[in-house]
Amino acid sequence: MKKLIIITSIFLLVLIPFNLFFIQRMNGKETTSYTTVARAPRVIYWGSSGSAVREAQQRLKDWGYYNGAIDGVYGAQTYRATREFQRRNGIAVDGIIGPSTANALGISLGGTQSTGGGGSGGVTRDDNVYLLGRAIHGEARGEPYVGKVAIAAVILNRVESPTFPNSIAGVIYQPLAFTAVADGQINLTPDAESLRAARDALNGWDPSYGCLYYWNPATATSKWIWSREKVIEIGKHWFGN
Repeated sequence: MKKLIIITSIFLLVLIPFNLFFIQRMNGKETTSYTTVARAPRVIYWGSSGSAVREAQQRLKDWGYYNGAIDGVYGAQTYRATREFQRRNGIAVDGIIGPSTANALGISLGGTQSTGGGGSGGVTRDDNVYLLGRAIHGEARGEPYVGKVAIAAVILNRVESPTFPNSIAGVIYQPLAFTAVADGQINLTPDAESLRAARDALNGWDPSYGCLYYWNPATATSKWIWSREKVIEIGKHWFGN
């Protein structure tokens, strides 16, 4: 009897870890293994805490969406602020900070350390290339290549200016700053040329000659924009300060 109990105990000790580690089957379908779950994209939601939440709160507060404490705890105020940010910036309104919302906020969900300078806020160069590419694609599809680079250069010039937000995401998603954000075209997938234009601008090419503004004279409705001094025309856009 003792021998049977020992054998049964050994069998259970081997079987339980085996079942926990490998895929379980239910109704003939495989459920996700622990390895797959570990590779799933990280998200921030109600109840989350930590440095990524703190970064999100700070960005939301800087842009006027959040007025609570920067405490790193995702609660009701952070949830409401996130939903309002998503609503105003053409992102699916679910109160969850996933890859799209994090990219718009200019924060990293993977815990990447800030590279410093230019207000990067923990966002990698590849993140900035893609976000700039989205802005170029939304604002300047059909424009000559040099005009696309100039659009990106204006965004980067604003990052360096003390009168604008100090990150690429902050500039692009500043309320009412860009038509592509207002009408949702910022969410289109950028083409290869737009991404190349973003890289060229990040590498220092500025066909706008330091301009902070651009507009299409055929479609511009803002009276204020006409008070800007035109520096150069590229394609359908005028660039000025």
